[in-house]
Parts: sequence; structure tokens; C-alpha cells
Amino acid sequence: MSAADRLRQKMQRTKDGWNADDLRKLYEGFGFECREGGKHRICIHAAFRDIRTTIIRDGKVPAGYIQKALKHLDEVENRERLAP
Repeated sequence: MSAADRLRQKMQRTKDGWNADDLRKLYEGFGFECREGGKHRICIHAAFRDIRTTIIRDGKVPAGYIQKALKHLDEVENRERLAP
């Protein structure tokens, strides 16, 4: 099990107490490319370019960001299963 998988499992158990760097590591661990934007990071999946999001750069992450990230990862997995 990868570090990103372990991080995902922990985030599924609790959505609170995470920071922006944890969220970046999660996205990058599942194939997203993150770059610096204005006040946020922009994360786009390498294979599914329409799956994209913005995340805060610093500090504590509100639970909504974690919920959204978990939904994005579910969507990536669904698409990978359906891919030829």
C-alpha cells in the first residue's frame, strides 16, 4: 500500500486536522499535477484533464476540501476501471 493510499484511508476516517501540504501529497500520489496559481494550487489529473481543482497553499484545510478530494479520487478510480 502506497503512502497516498494510507493518507486517503486516514482522510476517509476524519476530515478535520489536515493541512495544505497533506492535501497536495494526496492529489500528487494519485496522479494529479499541482502547480502554483495566484492564492491557490491548481491540481489537474494527468490522464483525465477535466478532473481538476484548486486547493489552498498554506494552513489548515477545511473539511470540504477533503470531501472534494475523496470524490475526485473515486472518480479517477471509476474512470480507470472503465478505460480500455
